[in-house]
Amino acid sequence: MWAILLGMQRLATTTKDIDAKGRITLGASFANRTVIVEERGDEIVLKLARLIPEREAWLYENETALTSLRKGLKQAKAKKFAKKAPDLKAAAEFAASLQDD
Repeated sequence: MWAILLGMQRLATTTKDIDAKGRITLGASFANRTVIVEERGDEIVLKLARLIPEREAWLYENETALTSLRKGLKQAKAKKFAKKAPDLKAAAEFAASLQDD
């Protein structure tokens, strides 16, 4: 194995053999991880990835909702809770008045 220092990032290069079924072992540090495989001509690039369930993806596409969620989580962690409970009846009435797109 050899390494290259590029700026502040250390790039490591090693040689691996691919078995008869097309598999390669990357080592324990990659165990149980998900990767994206990009084929670029005669190069293969692996990128560590996390998957988001389809029904939750909307949150990451809606910056307002994501910001609000993160703010609420930060407040909860700091134990900053509302002094008065929300009016669930009024919220339900408001939600019922909204039209679906």
